[in-house]
Amino acid sequence: MSHLPDTSALTASLPPVVLEVGELFDAAGHELSLVGGPVRDLFLGRVSGDLDFTTDADPDRIIAVVKRWADAYWEIGRAFGTIGLRRGGYQIEITTYRAEAYDPESRKPSVAFGTDLEEDLLRRDFTINAMALKLPSLELVDLFGGVRDLHARMLRTPGTPSSSFSDDPLRMMRAARFAAQLGMTVAPEVAQAMTEMAGRISIISAERVRDELVKLISGTSPDAGMDLMVATGLADHVLPEVAALRLETDEHHRHKDVYQHSLTVLRQACELETDDQGAVPGPDVVLRLAALLHDIGKPATRRFEPGGAVTFRHHDAVGAKLATKRLRALRFDNDTVKAVARLVELHMRFYGYGEAGWSDSAVRRYVSDAGPLLERLHRLTRSDVTTRNRRKAERLAFAYDDLESRISVLAEQEELASIRPDLDGEQIMALLGVAPGPVVGRAYRFLLEERMEHGPQERADAETSLRSWWSEQPEFEESTR
Repeated sequence: MSHLPDTSALTASLPPVVLEVGELFDAAGHELSLVGGPVRDLFLGRVSGDLDFTTDADPDRIIAVVKRWADAYWEIGRAFGTIGLRRGGYQIEITTYRAEAYDPESRKPSVAFGTDLEEDLLRRDFTINAMALKLPSLELVDLFGGVRDLHARMLRTPGTPSSSFSDDPLRMMRAARFAAQLGMTVAPEVAQAMTEMAGRISIISAERVRDELVKLISGTSPDAGMDLMVATGLADHVLPEVAALRLETDEHHRHKDVYQHSLTVLRQACELETDDQGAVPGPDVVLRLAALLHDIGKPATRRFEPGGAVTFRHHDAVGAKLATKRLRALRFDNDTVKAVARLVELHMRFYGYGEAGWSDSAVRRYVSDAGPLLERLHRLTRSDVTTRNRRKAERLAFAYDDLESRISVLAEQEELASIRPDLDGEQIMALLGVAPGPVVGRAYRFLLEERMEHGPQERADAETSLRSWWSEQPEFEESTR
């Protein structure tokens, strides 16, 4: 990380719209500064498509200055002093200088407009986000040592941490997110305030907590961010099932607790994501959540067997239910909830293959049960191997290689991704001479089982099997009386 670039270097790296809007406000007699993340990112060598500015102009004056320049603008954040707009491919927010604080019992900030840039920067979350670039002069304003802290990768607050987190408790989760995204370490006083004030996260809406969690889990090192949440007690309020894993010991590796195992699985799952052209492009929130939560059923299922063995029977099924409950409480969408829960439910299925091998029927069922989650399940299962025993790790990897190979071979012969019976509903009704109803559903399930067990059949063979099944049904006997 370099020291402050000179003006020419800054100008070269900034999008032209930054300088354009700076000139507009200067001509209108108002102050304007690029602020927050976009300034921080200049020192990280990247430019965001979302640009944040702060100004002494009130919302009415902001609109007056930009309305003819912007491609479009909107006033959704007007109550908070923010006007949003679009220019070219950039999303821009311009906010009046402000200070805000949370009422101790409120989920929403009460806003008071500030009078100068210094006051505005003081109310921001961390020093690395409390830098501003005045426009159009390109003068850097760094009152709280943001450049120093970026260089040290240290997370500090402009004011006292307790004041910052009292203003907006979500900032505590944001600290964990920056640990995951940027490899930041929190200063001791920040960690202490997070620990002492962790309970205040409960006043934040589930939707805001969810969005921050998604950003954390999507970071380059989500295990580091999650570890900080657990260490400070934030996870006790956001993901208590993960925090509870610290008390358990892993079934197969009793020297390693399930919590550390889960962080390792999360890290390894990230490493198995693919690029934009691959089957599971990263960051994949579903895969990462499943990796983090895959063993949360273990605390409830731990049993001590005679001889000192520890078992966690059915922790996969229990974990799937717990994951569903927690993700719904965090207001995740139904598709994400179902996908994560299904992966948690299936994550132990492979071990039967590794121990005894499977018939083609069992392979078909594995593929069918995973459905569109198969590629994620491949990665989750491989990530779940954290043993330090090299021979065991190699044996499991070889077994899964073999399973994937068999899936590929069967996929070439059959449509494994969309296994269906050899007869459809219309053909079933015509053959049996029945109307739509429960009988058709039972017949369909019977043929699906036949398809799983024996693979694809010729239509004549499928019809013979269905007639044989039908002759044993009570409805058939009634129809022949």
